[in-house]
Amino acid sequence: MPKPHQNNRSGKPHGKSPGKSRGRPQGRSQGKSQGDAPERPMGKLTPRGAALYLLTQILGEGRLLSELLGQGALDRLEPADRARAQRLTLEVLRNLERADRVLKKHLRKAPPLRVQNILRIGAMELCTGGDAHGVVNEAVALTAANKRTLGLKGLVNAVLRKVAGEGEAEWAKLRTPRLPRGLRDPLVMGYGAEAVAAMEQVHLNGAPLDLSAKGDAAQLAEAVGGALLPTGSVRLENAGQVSALPGYEAGDWWVQDAAAALPAKILNVKAGETVLDMCAAPGGKTMQMAAAGAKVTALDLSEARLARVTENLARTGLSAEIVAGDALEHQGSYDAVLLDAPCSATGTIRRHPDLPLAKDGSEFGALIDLQVQMIDHAMSLVKPGGRLVFCTCSLLPDEGECQVEEALERNPEWQVDRESLNLPGIEAGWVTEEGGLRLRPDYWGDQGGMDGFYMACLKRKA
Repeated sequence: MPKPHQNNRSGKPHGKSPGKSRGRPQGRSQGKSQGDAPERPMGKLTPRGAALYLLTQILGEGRLLSELLGQGALDRLEPADRARAQRLTLEVLRNLERADRVLKKHLRKAPPLRVQNILRIGAMELCTGGDAHGVVNEAVALTAANKRTLGLKGLVNAVLRKVAGEGEAEWAKLRTPRLPRGLRDPLVMGYGAEAVAAMEQVHLNGAPLDLSAKGDAAQLAEAVGGALLPTGSVRLENAGQVSALPGYEAGDWWVQDAAAALPAKILNVKAGETVLDMCAAPGGKTMQMAAAGAKVTALDLSEARLARVTENLARTGLSAEIVAGDALEHQGSYDAVLLDAPCSATGTIRRHPDLPLAKDGSEFGALIDLQVQMIDHAMSLVKPGGRLVFCTCSLLPDEGECQVEEALERNPEWQVDRESLNLPGIEAGWVTEEGGLRLRPDYWGDQGGMDGFYMACLKRKA
């Protein structure tokens, strides 16, 4: 799982590196319409009402969907309704640009955020085949349920009835929604407009479910009816309820994006080696290394997040030493260290479309500076002759290629282990100039893509 926007110490192009200027995404103002109050789910909660609450928190308060779900925002709903509310929220976020374009010609000015989000939910549903009667009626009811917006129920009714009549045809002509300009411009500079457009298409499509097998991946693929990917992960297009899949209770696998599974593979730990997973939660990489027989220490600042690591280890029958603490203060000596550093998480937008909308990029600089401290400290924990994998789920070269190049300049006793990338499924075009691995969402685009990641295996001289 990603480690999005954690300002703490435990977080988380072809043939050459992308552009390496120190340009960083520019912050942008989200703002709220005057008179808006934070939307709270009141009374009987419906999937649309829950989606409205989530959208208003994300777009108005800058909160992350994962945070809201972790705090029980949907716990009052039955499982099927919970899944529908989350699906509605994700689809609106992925199609926000389209929904706003469809609505714009019917509005003289932007309504309060709560009403704007009601209209966005309605427009998205109506333009993608939703039942007009049910969609419009509940949109009006949601508008009337709050005294601040009661007077706008007529506007909502009129606008959505117009959208019901012509919106679907217009929707089909609209371009693939683009990333916010403050993030898109640096990515175009680094990868080119065509590549970024391909990433945006993958973001719109959403992400399938990837699994890492504790044992034989081919057997797991057959058991769950999934596809075996070239790098050894198993992919499911329509997974349904995860805990109902074969092998869940037996602990035969865990959820882990195919890109996120590669750092532990290139570290290639051996049975009996001492290994530090420096920012371990939720534990996918810890489990990979424990399954290989290594003696793993799983370190994370958050005890709550470490509880998930403990649960995952128990379910899979694997073991690791669990340590809660500040990564920059941790001491020890290890054969290998895996540092999945806290970062912008810009590589995970296909699964987390709220990220570029809830966050404005203002914290990226602090995260980049923290990564510098963390990679240097991680190097100090590795025995002579040992190795370190540095990785981030980011598309920004400042959080990947630049970090490794500059770390090697500061620490001359280290070098890149290019041979670590000689693994099944890793394509030559993914390897960067300095010997790292740059993964992008549009890679395997016709199969559902992958998370954007950067990783490199570094070796300390004996």
